[in-house]
Amino acid sequence: MSSLLPRIILCLDVKDGRVVKGTNFVNLRDMGDPVELAIEYEKQGADELVFLDISASNEKRPTALKLVTDIASHLSIPFTVGGGLKKLDDVKAFLDAGADKVALNTTAVLDPDIIDQTAKAYGSQCVVVAIDVNQEDEGLNYYINGGRKRVEGDFFNWTQQVAQRGAGEILLTAMHRDGTGLGFDTELTRKVSESVPVQVIASGGAKTEQHFLTAFEGGADACLAAGMFHSGDYQVDQVKQFLQDQGLKVRL
Repeated sequence: MSSLLPRIILCLDVKDGRVVKGTNFVNLRDMGDPVELAIEYEKQGADELVFLDISASNEKRPTALKLVTDIASHLSIPFTVGGGLKKLDDVKAFLDAGADKVALNTTAVLDPDIIDQTAKAYGSQCVVVAIDVNQEDEGLNYYINGGRKRVEGDFFNWTQQVAQRGAGEILLTAMHRDGTGLGFDTELTRKVSESVPVQVIASGGAKTEQHFLTAFEGGADACLAAGMFHSGDYQVDQVKQFLQDQGLKVRL
């Protein structure tokens, strides 16, 4: 765990201009308007917001820059954008539109040099590499194209390479936990966190306050969640208060 305070990050998975949520990356349900949700989550005390255009890479189209501009204009918290970024010009366009960081996933795998280029041009603090990993019978496999295409290669080698190339953070989504409510894959997060010198964001499976506490105690630098907040079951400030009450220092 780094010296930075633990962060709670809200995720807006956006498809066709609407926020959606599914289970294990499928069966998507409409959750609302991204601008309205972004404003609400900042009010609730979210430390950061991540906007992922989940169909952009698969459909070979860029993320809607206008939507990013609209959201950024209402936010004062750090804002990360991902989906469909293919080259440094795309990164620049999103940063110019108001994003503080970019999340690279499919493009990073297909053209790893984009990590080095972005870090060199804008600094490592601006580069988040998102890795979608699934626990399968034969072990851990990672995926691109919104969880649709499996990558040939060793998952842990990829996390090492990402860090060496200049990523400031790894957004680690456990596909096997996504939308299940079973909690973050804390063991997986710990293994990655101990093996790379960069911030690791746990993602996939959060449903209760306890899940955040377990993940932070297990070595996550930040936890990203969506469904439990979209549903209204919890508010961010409520989770933070719980963490504080358990002795974990957070930004209130």
